[in-house]
Amino acid sequence: MGTPSTVWLTDLSARPGKNLLDKTGALLRAAGIGQRISPGALTAVKLHFGEKGNTAFVRPVFIRRIVEEIAAAGGKPFLTDTNTLYAGSRSNTVDHLSTAITNGFAYAVAGAPIVIADGLRGESFVRVQVNGQVCQEVSIGSEIARADAMVVVTHFKGHELGGFGGALKNLGMGCASRSGKLMQHSTVSPAVDPSGCSGCGACVAHCPSGAIRVLDAKAVISAEECIGCADCIVVCPEGTVHVDWNEASPLVQRKMVEHALGALSGKESRTLFVTFVTQVSPMCDCYGHNDRPIAPDVGILASADPVALDQACADLVIRAAGKDPFRETHPTVDWTVQLSHAEEIGLGTRSYRMETL
Repeated sequence: MGTPSTVWLTDLSARPGKNLLDKTGALLRAAGIGQRISPGALTAVKLHFGEKGNTAFVRPVFIRRIVEEIAAAGGKPFLTDTNTLYAGSRSNTVDHLSTAITNGFAYAVAGAPIVIADGLRGESFVRVQVNGQVCQEVSIGSEIARADAMVVVTHFKGHELGGFGGALKNLGMGCASRSGKLMQHSTVSPAVDPSGCSGCGACVAHCPSGAIRVLDAKAVISAEECIGCADCIVVCPEGTVHVDWNEASPLVQRKMVEHALGALSGKESRTLFVTFVTQVSPMCDCYGHNDRPIAPDVGILASADPVALDQACADLVIRAAGKDPFRETHPTVDWTVQLSHAEEIGLGTRSYRMETL
């Protein structure tokens, strides 16, 4: 481990004249937001708007305070996320915007416009060379890749492939375009369930590589011609195109971390990470529910180092719960893989020094 990175923590106590929103602002200033956001910087506030029915995501009032701190530093903030790989309430920009507003992220509440980073159906991305151990290049949502600066706002929770989902997951999976998400989750092209396919041809019309044909009134995808864009998953009106979620957890975590490296490319000194260790749900916020928390609330943390931040969050959760709730909830997943690999490829260090406000 290298020189420890500083992680800032504020607990959830509050009193008259010092509410949680004020403490969030103080946390950002202590963590150096003024040094990481330059005047006029178009600043991506990378967050998760929550699937419809989920209530564990970071509340919009906190996002507004983060937006205000970015603006005070001279930045021009916009809220952003990328469309999902699966067909849900955030799989295209129209539904994604509708879900975000339904969940409270309207301009009047959050104080910043919403820009979905990878286009109408997840087809707008920038290829970034990372020369990783698994991925040579990764596909990052265009508007995230082209932003001048970034504040990554994360809800810390359990995750079925990573053990937990923290800042690294928010960067790696959350900033990837649909093709990048498919690369992380699967080694094969999507497949059509013939029992539900009507042979309508919508997927054929939208396939940019001509990999899909309708044979005997059923769509068929050629694995040899498929380029992995995953557009067919979203445009299928019957929802019969599926991903084979066949990647083992350690490999998913390594791919995820290498996509995080790509998402940070060019913005390493202009990114700040803020993580809310509250309502620690057992699964990702991509589900339309969140279930009861698996650990007590801890607080809000910030750092310029996503690896140190994730390590600190995991340590605090385990300490508060008196056990490792991530291994208990996902017993086959070793969540340390993502941290070790991130440290190995230079994203940060697992060694940290905690400063409490």
